[in-house]
Order: sequence, then C-alpha cells, then structure tokens
Amino acid sequence: MSRQNRSKPGKRSTAGRVARGLGRAVRRTLQISFLLLLIALISGGVWFYSKYGRLLLSFQSRANALVQSSSAETFRANETSLVYAADGTLISKLKGEKDVYYLSFEDIPLQAIQAMVCTEDRRFFAHDGFDLFANIRAAIVLIKNKGEIHQGGSTITQQLARTVFLSNEVTWERKITEIFTAMALERKYSKNQIMEFYLNNIYFANGHYGLQAASFGYFGKSAQELSLSQIAFVCAIPNNPTDYDPIANFEYTLMRRDKVLLQMRDEGAITQGEYEAAAAEEITLNLSRMERQNYVESYTWHCAVRALMEQEGMVFRNQFSDEADRENYNAIYNEAYYRLQKTLFTGGYRIYTSIDLEKQEWLQQAIDDELSVFAETSEEGVFKLQASAACIDNESGRITAIVGGRSQDMSGYTLNRAYQSFRQPGSAIKPLIVYTPMFERGMYPDDTVTDEKFEGGPRNSGEVYSGEIPVTYAISVSKNTVAWKLFEELTPEVGLSYLRNMDFRKIVARDCVPAAALGGLTYGVSAVELASGYAVLENNGIYREPTCIIKITDAEGRVLVDSTIKSKKIYSANAARMMTFCLQEVMKTGTGRKLPVEGQIAAGKTGTTNDQKDGWFAGYTAYYTTAVWVGCDMPEAMEDLKGNSYPGRIWQSFMNRLHDGLPAKEFPMYTDMRPPKEAEEPEEPEDEADAEETGN
Repeated sequence: MSRQNRSKPGKRSTAGRVARGLGRAVRRTLQISFLLLLIALISGGVWFYSKYGRLLLSFQSRANALVQSSSAETFRANETSLVYAADGTLISKLKGEKDVYYLSFEDIPLQAIQAMVCTEDRRFFAHDGFDLFANIRAAIVLIKNKGEIHQGGSTITQQLARTVFLSNEVTWERKITEIFTAMALERKYSKNQIMEFYLNNIYFANGHYGLQAASFGYFGKSAQELSLSQIAFVCAIPNNPTDYDPIANFEYTLMRRDKVLLQMRDEGAITQGEYEAAAAEEITLNLSRMERQNYVESYTWHCAVRALMEQEGMVFRNQFSDEADRENYNAIYNEAYYRLQKTLFTGGYRIYTSIDLEKQEWLQQAIDDELSVFAETSEEGVFKLQASAACIDNESGRITAIVGGRSQDMSGYTLNRAYQSFRQPGSAIKPLIVYTPMFERGMYPDDTVTDEKFEGGPRNSGEVYSGEIPVTYAISVSKNTVAWKLFEELTPEVGLSYLRNMDFRKIVARDCVPAAALGGLTYGVSAVELASGYAVLENNGIYREPTCIIKITDAEGRVLVDSTIKSKKIYSANAARMMTFCLQEVMKTGTGRKLPVEGQIAAGKTGTTNDQKDGWFAGYTAYYTTAVWVGCDMPEAMEDLKGNSYPGRIWQSFMNRLHDGLPAKEFPMYTDMRPPKEAEEPEEPEDEADAEETGN
C-alpha cells in the first residue's frame, strides 16, 4: 500500500514534466511558425513593393492629382466641340446642356437617390469610396478571365471617377486607378456632393446626361414632378443604357423599373403599399422635342467616338467564342461608347471630316426625287418607303457623303439607316463572298460553269436555266444556281470570312449556309459596309476602314487622332481586277445595262431579296464607290422593287452628277496567268439581262 502511495507522486511528476515539455515545444513551434510567417510576409511585402509598389504609388499619385485639381465646376463644365467639313465649313457645334439641366443636391428627389443607392451601391453612405467585398469578387473574376474585366463591383463613387476622370481601358491598372480616384473623391467631397455629381453626369440613353435631362426628355417635366414609378423607370436606365433604352426597348425598361421598385421595398426605402401602387402605375412617355441630328452629324459623331475609343486602346471585334463572350464585349463596348460620346459635348474637340456638303446634298436629292411619289407614312409619321446610301472617295478611302433616309421634318434623333440599319443584300453580296474568292482560287471570267436546276438548290428568275455559260455571263444576269454551287465548293465558312475580315458587324455563325450566297443573312449588311466592300474591289483588293474622320485635335490643336486610315489586304489584286471586269459587263449587257454613268467606265451589281422587300445597287468608277438601299423599315413586299429600279436609278442620278466634267478613267486589266490556248466562240445565250435573280 505504501509502495503504491509512493508511486503516485512519481507518476504525477513524470506526467507534469511531459506536459511542460510539450507545452514548451508547442510554444516554440508556434513562435517559429509565427516568425516564419512574419518573415514570409515581410519578404512578400518587399517582393510585392519591388515589383508593384512604385506602380501602385504612381496610380495613387495620378488619382490624387486628378481629384485635387478638380472643383465643383469640373462636374458641370462644358467646352464646345466643333465639326468641320472637307472644305473647312463648320458642320456643327456640339455643346452640352449641363448648366440648363444641372440639379443641386437639395433639388434631387429623395426617391431618386434611394433608387440609385438600393440598386447600384447599397453601402454608399458607409464606405470610403470602394466596397472591399464587391471588389474582391470582381478581382477574382478578373484573375479567372486573365485580366479581362467581366464583372463590376464598382461603387457609385467609382462610377463617377470613371465617368469624369478616366479612360475606359479594360485593365487592372485602370481598375486600381479608379479605386484610388474614388478614395480621393471621398476625402475631398461630401457624400451629398458625390451623389449630386453622379446623378448629373451618368448617361440615361438617347443623348440624355443627368437625371433632369432624362426627366424632361422622357416625360416632359422636371425630376421633382415625377411620380415614384416614373423615378424608378428613369433610374432603371443607367444600369445598361442600351438594353434599357426606353425608346428602343420600352418593355425591358419597364421590367427593370419593377426590379428597382422591388429592391427599394426590400431595403425599406418604400412601403409595401407604395411598391404595389408604383408597380401598377402605367408608364406613358412624353418625349420632348429634341434638336434633330442630320445624317452627316450622326455619322460624324459615331465615327469620332469610335476613333477616340480606338485611340484609348479599344480593340473592335465581330467574332465571338460564345454568347457570353459577345455579351461581355458588348458591355465593354457600350460603356466606352457612351462615355466618349458624352465627351463630344464637353471636351472641346476639333473634328475634321471628309464630308463634302455639296455631294451630300446631291445624294439626298437623288433619294428624295426618286421616292417623292411615295407619301404613305407609319403610325409615327415616318415615310414607310425609305432609302439609305453611302459614297466613298476612292482616292482617300473615306466617306464623302452619307444619307440615312428621306428628308422629313421630324423631331427627335434621326435614325441613320446607312450605318445603323442592316438588311439582307440579295445578289449584291455575290461578288464579295463567291466570285472574287473563287477568282483567287484559279477561276477566270471566261471559264465555263453550268446553270442548271438541282435538288435542294435555288431557282432562277423565270425558271430559266441556260446550261453551259461563261462565268462573266452568270454574273451579269445574276444566276443563282451558279453562285450557290460555287459557294458550296468554296464553303460558306470561307466565303463569309471575307466579310468578317472587312469588319462587317452582323455576320453570325448561323449565316454559314449555302443560302448566304444569295444574300440570305440573319441580320444583313448596311449601306456603309456594302460600299466599303465594293471599294475594296476598286482598290485592288485592299480594304480601308470606312470613316469620315480625317483627324481630331483638342482645343489647343494637339492631335488626338491622326489622319492614318487602317488598311489590310482582303483579295489579291488580280482577283479584284477580274471581279471589276465582270461587273463592267453587268453595266454593259447585264442587269445594270440601263444605268450607265455618263462619260465614265463603271462597274456595279444589283441585289433584290425574296418577295422584293429589299433592293440594292452597289457600284463604282475609278473615282467613287456608292451603295444604295431601298425598302421599308418594317419589311414589306413591293412589286416593282428590284436592284435596277429605284436603287439603281438613285445610284445613276447621283453618280452622273458626281462625275460631271471628270475625264473617263479605265480600270486596270487583270492578268491571265494560264497557259495560252485557242479561243473558242461561246454559244450566244438567250437574253436574260432584264431578269435579275433574287435570293433571301
């Protein structure tokens, strides 16, 4: 018993020593681990600073300088931009109206502030310029997408910083600068001031910058007079001014209004009763009469914005891996476009263009005169039968005249169909995606092809099939069967790649079918695009980006966008010359033979879609290339609409006036690289020159 009692203290002593030893070991391990972690953190910090520290400090320094040099006037300042024609004539003055529509914080409806906070930045009144967790989420997505910004996370202050101070480069560098700028704004200005600046600078679509401008623009009254439902409707727009454009996408804007109201209710900004009443309220727009843009102005501004986007580093795309890729690109594009569009009214630019106002008047008159007998209008009062046209100076490659519709005294912004409307081109597309590519692959104008009906193929006009005929003849009378078979041989993917390389914007994967050979495209082409494609044929296969911008300077004359015009090879020179040779035959003996240009050598092609809903004529001389479209905004069949009727006559009238007094110029002849052979007399085909083939 005594032995047992003596052994207990020993055991307790041993256990204690073991415990104390383990404790010391754990402490030492923790100390060592902490020391190693501290060393790692210090080393990481040293490495990070050596690699990124100076860069981050430079971002912060730039942000601080931008904000420190600002004042309240910075957020309401305007500087007039000027636009000049080719001869130096002033086309327009672009001046914003912030001073007219600017709202001080006390005059901004409380519900508008609540709507923006609830939907755009719930922690606006709590954070110091940026939301850490939202930006961490955005950073994770940024890393996943290898540096491409796919997700926001921007606070209201960051949005203001980006809108007023920064470019729209989609890089992490810009995002970091944006955060620093937002933090600097929060240090200099109060929350109320930041909200005031924000609601007076964001874009509400259709040329409206700021809440008050949007209120008058959409409802014809001030923001203070709007109902809760109307406030939520207007505040729905800035989230995506394209998707939630009240004029173009009213139903989408209405759906977004309902979401804004729901978020306001959930955040306690409005009661359940207020929510139900506002959601049930019918929205009726009362669009104010806005200054009308003419076609020159709208296209000039479009080209100027894109030039400034490119100058900032925007890479334009027309091909996408999937729908998500397309949507992401569109979001980035729209954000940059609308921000820079705004600077046209505030930036004091000097915009020099290639537009010739006299030629512009001639083109407009040719359209108005030819369509003058068609007086029927839509419910909105717009002429139902419309037209668009674009003319390129072949020497410079720039647009010299552009018309987006018939002359009409209408309020509001003008739809410029010449670059904003896309329609199926019919047979006018054949030279670009069928014949010139085949000439590149060894076919020649005098080669023989078979015109015959075949299962699954298209029909010819009047069901006429001519058997063995020369390629030139197939082109001149626009044989559908021949174009279809050659396109299948080429493959639709290859044929349409030429349009993509010429930056045709609306070519999609489902266009890769044989019917595309006849102009059967999902969305179609614009007059500017078709004119630029035909100008490539005249220019020996070299594409030049269609634009009317010669240069853009700031108010002090510093060049922001220079006179360089982007160009690239699309077709071989010999293939383009073969196509020009064939298109001359169209004008001599084919579907365009009744449309000569007086005293000139011309090349051209007609285009008519199924049911005669769209008519096109595109053609060129050595001096100018012009494309003309005629049809209804809402497609309707028209019995006598063909490429060589109204569009052809508009083209001929304008081109005759354009070339008055100019000496005739020959096109360069193609080189026949085949071994010499004895010439054979082809059989005389029956006359089909008046019957143009159609394709949907």
